[in-house]
Amino acid sequence: MHPHLRRPVGLAIPALIVGNVALALGPWLVRLARTEGEVGPIGSGFWRLALALPVMLVAARGESPQGTAADRRPAILAALISGLFFGADLWAWHAGILHTRMSNATLFGNVTAILFPLYGFLVARTLPSRRQGIALLLATIGAGLLLGRSYELSARNVVGDLLCLCAGIFYTGYFATAERARTMLGPWTMLRWSVIASLPLLLAAALLLGDPIWPRVWWPLILLTAGSQILGQGLMMYAVVRVSSLVMGLMLLVQPVVAATVGWVIYGERLTLFDLVGAAAIAAALLLVRDTRRPLPARRISLNSIS
Repeated sequence: MHPHLRRPVGLAIPALIVGNVALALGPWLVRLARTEGEVGPIGSGFWRLALALPVMLVAARGESPQGTAADRRPAILAALISGLFFGADLWAWHAGILHTRMSNATLFGNVTAILFPLYGFLVARTLPSRRQGIALLLATIGAGLLLGRSYELSARNVVGDLLCLCAGIFYTGYFATAERARTMLGPWTMLRWSVIASLPLLLAAALLLGDPIWPRVWWPLILLTAGSQILGQGLMMYAVVRVSSLVMGLMLLVQPVVAATVGWVIYGERLTLFDLVGAAAIAAALLLVRDTRRPLPARRISLNSIS
């Protein structure tokens, strides 16, 4: 969507903060689903969507459709494609966790925070302003300090690292196509079609990889569904058409900050000076782009000049 046509900002920034906090608790709940419910990580992804689908079907019925059925057809197709990207993201990231260190998985899985803003500038055919460029630089430095401190480059991690990097790329594709779908569809309608496309992919991946699916206890999966899918993704889809891709991408870095805090509070993982400086750099980057009402800069460039 062209920046000038974005919907009113409203509560988009608070929605992004709450949504990313909810999503940041997801890995902890996936771990609980495995230890308490004996469900594999891909199986957790499947149930996260399967349990959420009835809620989304009901919620979507309360949304007023925009345009004619013919107008909505391309948006529905974009929502289905976004679901394939999202299913691939969950599969690749959850599978990657099993073959690399958690710090590596978090580092590569968060490349969306940089890739999605770059996608936004490419689509708008603009260069970032000085303020936006500084925000991107601070975010990159902050993420590197926060996530890269325990990164380990090793041949035994290469498969997992590549899977998690692919997950970050797939997640970028999810946001790009979801943003297109949201031009015509409400957030719950968009998520309904997206989940319908994701579910078969995750079920097939879990069966092919022998990932345990049937849970011994349900409460971690119910919390994962309510927090990550219904609250987290619901708020993200509310905000995606109200803020720029730069704000959307950088707000994703709230998640590693929350994850580090969870590790400190629940697992006693010590926060170092690098963690605190990284979190401060990310906070500074978010403050620099907090004014979401301004469109992207009008300094347009030709795509040929960056090819």
